[in-house]
Amino acid sequence: MPINPDAVGTVGTPTRRSWTSKDALLYAVGVGAGTDELEFTTENTKDLPQRVLPSFAVIIGGGGAPMDKVGSFNPAMMVHGEQGIELLGDIPPDGEIESVGKCTGIWDKGSAAVLEFTSESTDLATGKPLLRTRMTLFCRGEGGWGGERGPSEKIQFPDRAPDHQISYTIREDQALTYRLSGDRNPLHSDPSFAALGGFDTPILHGLCSYGFTGRALLHGPCGGDPSKFGAMNARFSKPVIPGDTLTISMWEDSDRFLFRTANQHDDVVIDQGTLTLR
Repeated sequence: MPINPDAVGTVGTPTRRSWTSKDALLYAVGVGAGTDELEFTTENTKDLPQRVLPSFAVIIGGGGAPMDKVGSFNPAMMVHGEQGIELLGDIPPDGEIESVGKCTGIWDKGSAAVLEFTSESTDLATGKPLLRTRMTLFCRGEGGWGGERGPSEKIQFPDRAPDHQISYTIREDQALTYRLSGDRNPLHSDPSFAALGGFDTPILHGLCSYGFTGRALLHGPCGGDPSKFGAMNARFSKPVIPGDTLTISMWEDSDRFLFRTANQHDDVVIDQGTLTLR
């Protein structure tokens, strides 16, 4: 059946997800962390207990979303629109959570439908909420039923130099490491499959670019301390190619930070970003 706007408010079945120290370490190197971030990339360095990158929330969170209730769409015509995470505590190196997801929005963009899902995850060891996630999916060719278009506000970035600016060069083989955290889509590894999608080479996972951006936010506004990292929200605007150099620009704006990520050609690849501190 087509997209079902009446699915807004539908709650999914609770799901559980566990992870180990190794999973957190693998994610860290998958988003570019290295020898200058040993508290995130090793578990046995003297005087450095293992800590977990806040953006690891995109790997373990988001469960329980009622994807089967929103109708049908062509996965080949779907792209990840926005992603948000909110940390209510530090993610432990080993743990298990139970997540409950909900469809919180379905909007009609005319040529496309936008689906929004949120999820809250409880740490089973403490019984307390640990993190929340939000994502939107942009489904081309599925709009046009006359529904509401949804929110359209845009962030106005300051006309001044960023308060923090950090650059990372993506390794040519970065996607081969990141995919081991779960997303085995051949679009990010198989040149022939990428060609079917109109790309000259496999592209980087959007959530890998998001993880690089999250590292910059952690080491800029948060001073490297995950306990200061609150909520991160951003919009995907352009694919990243392995080998690109990403520059994350961050501006303090009252009680939050605004950010965007651009490649070496000044093309913005992650836009409309906000970070709040805990």
